[in-house]
Formats: sequence, structure tokens, C-alpha cells
Amino acid sequence: MTYPLLITKRMTEHPSDSHTIERYERTGGYGAARKAMGMTRDQLVESVKESGLIGRGGAGFSAGMKWSFMAPNRPSYLVINGDESEPGTFKDRQLLERDPHQMLEGIIIAAVANEAHHAFIYIRGEYPKPARRVQQAVDAAYAKGYLGSGIFGTDYDLEVTVHLGGGAYICGEETALINSLEGLRGEPRLKPPYFPAAKGLYMQPTIVNNVETVSNLPHILDMGVDAYKALGHDADTGTFMFSVSGHVMKPGNYELPHGLTWRELIYDVAGGIRDGRELKMWIPGGASAPWFVPDDHLDLEITKDATGKALSMLGSGAVVVMDDSTCVIRAAERLVRFFAHESCGQCTPCREGTTWLEMILRRIESGQGRDIDVDLLLDVSDNISIGLGWPPKMTTICPLGPSAVSPIISISKYFKDEVMAHIHGGGCPL
Repeated sequence: MTYPLLITKRMTEHPSDSHTIERYERTGGYGAARKAMGMTRDQLVESVKESGLIGRGGAGFSAGMKWSFMAPNRPSYLVINGDESEPGTFKDRQLLERDPHQMLEGIIIAAVANEAHHAFIYIRGEYPKPARRVQQAVDAAYAKGYLGSGIFGTDYDLEVTVHLGGGAYICGEETALINSLEGLRGEPRLKPPYFPAAKGLYMQPTIVNNVETVSNLPHILDMGVDAYKALGHDADTGTFMFSVSGHVMKPGNYELPHGLTWRELIYDVAGGIRDGRELKMWIPGGASAPWFVPDDHLDLEITKDATGKALSMLGSGAVVVMDDSTCVIRAAERLVRFFAHESCGQCTPCREGTTWLEMILRRIESGQGRDIDVDLLLDVSDNISIGLGWPPKMTTICPLGPSAVSPIISISKYFKDEVMAHIHGGGCPL
């Protein structure tokens, strides 16, 4: 079975030099940016709205709609979120490292659409090679006159700054990222009253878009809205990058249209479960997402709406597959430990609650669990995410705290017998 390639086509066909400006221009690069220079803000915003492009960073919000919220104040800024730190996610790394000019062209289009004259590319601190590649691409674009003063021979100025983060997961949240860019502690801001599109970087209107999101923009202008929409599902247009990891035969990044089933993704695309074992569960959208199990979800369509109705999310496209040798307590404890470690500490329910969840899970895993621990896990979780529903109702400023609750909800819903076997058997039964 073959699938359409859009944003990964160049790096697939020209892996050795796909990151260079020479290869990018030989394969049609920067043509869409030139086209954007002759379009108005309203035309660009409406084109992206009509394309159906949703953000690829996790929230899945309409990119064009987000742009339309930009306040009229000026100056305005564009910030590209390359702080890819969600466990299991590695798609943006490939885009940054192997096709940075595609992202830069998308930045030019997004900047013109939002009347921004300064863009920032915020890259995860643990990504030194992608950061070097992006800086080389920025330098090459400046040399060509595609960035800087009077880009493409017009009167439009656009400066681009590459910024490395300090390694904090929380800075993937857009307002914490903005604080970090300003030199402040990487802590999320309350919203409302002010969203970044109204008051963001330096308290000016700011659009924050993900690397993969802006990498789609050149193709929307090149292909046209109708052709772009035809690539994907009726509800979720275009293509989507999935980072598939875990107990599969062929882990990796896959560019696919929405609308496949999870069975097709795991068994046809990723080659099935390794070593002849059975599929036990998988995380459909990064560590923050509630888990799926074969009996309930294997033949579910992979779309934002279908996944949401099944009480989970596609998130950043990270699919973590686990076979029947996986201990659910150990898996949940590893995820909760990550969130406890990465909590910025600003909100008490997250700072204290995630640590308590980690300690309780570690106690159960070590064979010291008590019957009361099952209810205690849910009680602590309910104090972080009231009602334990989906989407989560939060007692925190950002979703990091409720993200730690997702594994707890999942093991309580699907694997309670295994949890009790840990408690009554004095450790893991596997």
C-alpha cells in the first residue's frame, strides 16, 4: 500500500542534500513564498482556513482560525515551536535536520499573513544538529535575499532568529515558550484573559505555530486548497506525520493521510508486533494521551474527531506501541515520573500531585502496594483533573498536570485486574 508524500518527499528522494538551499530550489522551493508576497493578509488567512490545516503540535486547532485572531496592534511576532519534548515524538527533528528550508518558506508565508517582521525559531536544547542545520539554512536564505531587508526584491523586511531552549519540556507550551524567549523562567501564563494572539511575546500580538504546521504552508499555496484537501480525510485534510515507536517491527516516522485505522498503521505500515507477540495497548498521541486497547480501538479511524470521541487525542502524532510483555504499572510509572520531573512547580496540584502519583505507582511496582492505593491514585488524579474526564477539566494553568493523569485513568479503566495482581501478589505478575 502506498501513501502520498508531501512534506517528506524531498528528504525521501534526495536524502544526502535535502537540507541545502540548492536542492530546495531545484525541487521548486521558495516559489510559494514569492507567491505569498503578492497576496494580502486576508487572502492568505482565508486560504489556510479553507485548506483545513490544523496545528500539528498537539492541540489540533485550525491554523487559519488562529491567525485570524491576531490583534491589530503592531509590532507583531511569529514564533515557531520546535521544542519537541513529548516522549515518543521525533517528527520535527527530521523536518528541522533534513528539510529546514521547507520550514523557512512556511515561516515567510506565515509572517506575511500575520504582518510580522521578526520570527523566532525555538528549538529543543537537546537538538544540536537540527539547530545547526536550521542556522545554516537561515544564513543561506539571508545570503539569497529571502530573509532580511527587502525580501524577494519587495519592500517587506523579515528577520529570523534561531533560539535553543534550556531542555525544559514545559517550554513546549506556547506561553511558557514565550516566557523563555523573553529570558524569564519557563512557566505558563494564565489564559484568559490574554492569549498570545492578543498579548504574547513582549506583550505584543504573537502567533505560535509548530514546525510541521508551517512546513505544510508552501504546499497549500503550490498545490492549491482543493488539491491539498483531497490528500487527506474529509474531516482532517492534508497529510500527517506519525512517530511510531515501541514494540513494532518497523518503528519510524511515517507521513500518512488521516482516515486509516489503527490496525492499518500498526500492522500494515509499521510491520506488526515484533517477536510474534500480541498487541496489548498503545498510546495514540504522545505520553499525554489516554491509552487505547485492541478490543475497543484497533479498527477505529485515525482522525481528530474519532480519536476525541474515543476519549483520547492524536496530539503530536507520537504512537507508542506496547506488546503483552509490558507491565502496565511500570509503563505508567515511567510516564508519570517524566511529568513529575518536568513540572515547573508553579501550580500546587501539578507540583505535589504528580510526585504523589509517582510514589504510589513506585510502591505498587516494588511489591509494597495496598488495596487503598487504587482509590488513592484516582483521588489524587481527581485533584489535578476534576472528574477525570476527557478533555480534562484542569486545576492547573497548563495541561502538564492532567497529562500525568492519563496513564492512571488508562490502567484503572482497562487493566485493573493487573494492578490488583501487583498488589496481592507482591509485585509484577508478568
